[in-house]
Amino acid sequence: MSEPVRATGTNPEQTVPDPGRWWALVVLAAAQLMIILDASIVNIALPSAQADLDISNADRQWMVTAYTLAFGALLLLGGRIADYTGRKRTFIIGLIGFAAASAIGGLAPNQELLFGARALQGAFAALMAPASLSIVTVTFTEPRERAKAFGVFGALSGGGAAIGLIVGGVLTEYASWRWCLGVNVPFAIVVAAAAIPLVKESKAHGDTRYDVPGVLLATVGLFSLVYGFTEAARAKHPDDPTSTAVQGWGAPSTLTFLILAVVLLVAFVLWEGRARNPMLPLRVVSDRNRGGSFLVFLFVGAALYAMFLFLTYYFQVNLDYTPLKAGFAFLPFSLGIIFAAGFVSQLLPRFGPRPLMIPGLAMAIVGMLLLTQIDQDSNYWLLVFPAMVIMSVGLAGVFIPAASTSLIGVGSHDAGVASAVLNTSQQIGGSLGTALLNTLFAGAVTAYFTDHPPSSPDQAQQIFPLAFIHGYHVAFLWGAILFAAALIATLVFINAHKEDIPAEGPAPVG
Repeated sequence: MSEPVRATGTNPEQTVPDPGRWWALVVLAAAQLMIILDASIVNIALPSAQADLDISNADRQWMVTAYTLAFGALLLLGGRIADYTGRKRTFIIGLIGFAAASAIGGLAPNQELLFGARALQGAFAALMAPASLSIVTVTFTEPRERAKAFGVFGALSGGGAAIGLIVGGVLTEYASWRWCLGVNVPFAIVVAAAAIPLVKESKAHGDTRYDVPGVLLATVGLFSLVYGFTEAARAKHPDDPTSTAVQGWGAPSTLTFLILAVVLLVAFVLWEGRARNPMLPLRVVSDRNRGGSFLVFLFVGAALYAMFLFLTYYFQVNLDYTPLKAGFAFLPFSLGIIFAAGFVSQLLPRFGPRPLMIPGLAMAIVGMLLLTQIDQDSNYWLLVFPAMVIMSVGLAGVFIPAASTSLIGVGSHDAGVASAVLNTSQQIGGSLGTALLNTLFAGAVTAYFTDHPPSSPDQAQQIFPLAFIHGYHVAFLWGAILFAAALIATLVFINAHKEDIPAEGPAPVG
């Protein structure tokens, strides 16, 4: 049996509501919007950035995974830093650092500096996001008001992604992909300036020691895992995609990083079980329903981030969409989640999480499998559009119930950690899924050239789009398998009833 999650009673920091709390919410929501915008903006800009900086297909995923990996791996530490050193101070430092990292990325002359800037963005976002959620928790002490505040964050997670797709298309098409990063600079500075008078400072009490070994083991272990996947892609898809001299998963560099990752992550779990003030208390993840929710978010995040990556390339490379048109092409997915989320929120108290998550994941699998049917001449409205609508409506039935289930039995002492683990699961899933499916994509493209060797450079150019289509098919098939893994996790672990769902609702994810 898992150790019960301890509650320490009500929050001692604030008994009288802050009269300026709703203005503070505007500032915090603006920062959350910037974090959400950044992910979707960069997806649209990626093909242009790859062409401009001559980034290989094996390495292109680092523009996504450098951010999500740093964000996910450091979220728990960021929450601890915010609680211990001051949430407002950490929030403002995160904003300024995010602006600086965005400026570096927007001016990057090569891929190495761009990837480094994206990792820095993720690190500062890992300070900003948990700090803002913690401030909401201590600022809104009345349950109904807190639920409304979290509802604003939840709406921004869906709406912000939709806005980011359009803004990214406009900036990439009419200015430059660099402005997709540069636009964060003035935005973050304005939000930081507004936070100084409007947001109140607060700190946590009790044991404030940092779990430095836990941070190092988790961060280096996760990096090694993602880098191992990337090395497999590089070995299997060298600069000449028609080459048959491949090693893939058997390459010494691939095996070295994957073995190192397993050793470090196992050591992390063992350490967290004995640390006096662990970064991740194992009692939070050992509960059946909470652990199942984290697994669901891990698998869904892995499939979802990769889906965005490959559809972006399909739209712009194969269908020759402009960046702006590609942004609009993604809108049905974001709008489907937004509209379906309202219905799911009403159904959750009546039916509980499991009856919503199972059909939701089944719909997600169907939607992803539909994408395996795309070809060079597919009709967007007859194939891609229905696939995205089915997938988005289904996932709305997963996100909200799983987020609520992740807080079952959590006391006030661990509520912030549980919410951070949920976000971490999604971000780490996105990192691993993008790296893994990009590797499988690269291997499929190479295999296609091996099976259809071109006899001339002109014929090679004709084969390229077909090889990419084959790669997309493989990636989307594995995306469906990841959704199926989430479905299995739901069937095995999630057994909560409607009476078990926390009355205040979940903290937002995104």
